[in-house]
Amino acid sequence: MKIKEGFLLRTVAGSNIVVPIGAGSIDFSGVITLNEVGAFLWKLLEEPTNKEAMLEKLTAEYDVDTETASKDIDAFLAKLREANLLDD
Repeated sequence: MKIKEGFLLRTVAGSNIVVPIGAGSIDFSGVITLNEVGAFLWKLLEEPTNKEAMLEKLTAEYDVDTETASKDIDAFLAKLREANLLDD
């Protein structure tokens, strides 16, 4: 899975903002602001990856147990799918 083409993560005034570019701006209306962990996961999804790799990197980077990290990744991926930002 990977973030769809046409969306970039930018830091604006200290906030992590998803910015649509090109064709992405036609289909997307709104703003997505990500916290630190969301931005970390987004960056992982800029290249093709899978949940297992994301889970391994998240638990290595942050002091979080595997169960909590797994649930958080599932919730994050669900939100991206709902906003149609993810290529599976």
